Amino acid sequence: MKLRVERDVLAEAVTWAARALPTRPPVPVLAGLLLDASTDGVLRLSSFDYEVSARVEVAADILDGGTVLVSGKLLADICRSLPGKPVDVSTDGSRVSLTCGASRFTLLTMPVDEYPTLPAMPDGSGTVPGDLFSQAVSQVTVAASRDETLPILTGVRMEIEGENLTLLATDRYRLAMRTLTWRPSSPDVSTVALVRARTLSEVSKALGAGSDVTLALSTAGGGNELIGFEAGGRRTTSLLVDGEYPKVRALFPPESPTYAVVEAQSLVEAVRRVALVAERHTPVRLTFTDGVITLEAGQGEDAQASEAVEASLVGDELSMAFNPQFLLDGLGALTVPFARLSFTVPAKPAVISGQVEAEGDDDTSYRYLLMPVRLNS
Repeated sequence: MKLRVERDVLAEAVTWAARALPTRPPVPVLAGLLLDASTDGVLRLSSFDYEVSARVEVAADILDGGTVLVSGKLLADICRSLPGKPVDVSTDGSRVSLTCGASRFTLLTMPVDEYPTLPAMPDGSGTVPGDLFSQAVSQVTVAASRDETLPILTGVRMEIEGENLTLLATDRYRLAMRTLTWRPSSPDVSTVALVRARTLSEVSKALGAGSDVTLALSTAGGGNELIGFEAGGRRTTSLLVDGEYPKVRALFPPESPTYAVVEAQSLVEAVRRVALVAERHTPVRLTFTDGVITLEAGQGEDAQASEAVEASLVGDELSMAFNPQFLLDGLGALTVPFARLSFTVPAKPAVISGQVEAEGDDDTSYRYLLMPVRLNS
């Protein structure tokens, strides 16, 4: 192998591909990054951990093609430190040399024949604007569980029905749902996939930079169900989470007779301030009256705080308590100026949605359901 590639191009490609490297590889070769230089002027970099694969293609001036496997973490560290000059990459037996200006590095290669074959990209199911996809994923993944003992809840359920793509996630204490319009390859497509929230979040950040993202699903059965994402010469695949996701849609109430509308940022700032005196695992109480939401935290001989925020209330006055961080996650996911907090009865979950204006209908394309915390009487 002998090639030349721009330093920034190589560094960005290596960093992106290396993100899929396992922290504790089950076999040594999985710590490697596969570099495949073809005579068509394309350098392909790949990584794989048996669950998630990543591949990126970049243009390079290739004199001699070839394939090598080197330590991915070491290569990423080196590429980030190189000066801003073209990088020459060449092989000599079991070594790979990188020369950039006056800098020269030599790396040992790993056995290419022991590296597993990357899974093939499934056929494309449709496309979605990258920025819209990235926003939707960030709104939903805040509610996914981090508890690996419940792998089903660490996933995001993707429901595809024609032009509607719905993302759902829950950790049993809150539930986030976002529906958006996408462009399916078939107008009558109908399928469901459960993707790890961590993987989906990383992919959406890496690919959602403006270009359209192609979603590709393979659910042929046999335990090899895959989802693929592709944009701008980058592609990644991931095994789907196996199991039946709980039927969470029914948790959203069909109607909410009581709701309050408040400027979202004002409520966020108030919750942050009041929560300063809330010890770990203690809630913030919100009392809804006509024209005001009163926030309180702390009790007894502990530090206490309270603050009032202007709001409009429709329906009966009530008081509820919430985990302050869960409440902030829901409010922070809104992309419009006003938040609507909807209720059925105080013992039932509250639903947060957004509104463009203080008066009018809420935007139900994103809803965040939050369980209240029971207070000691």
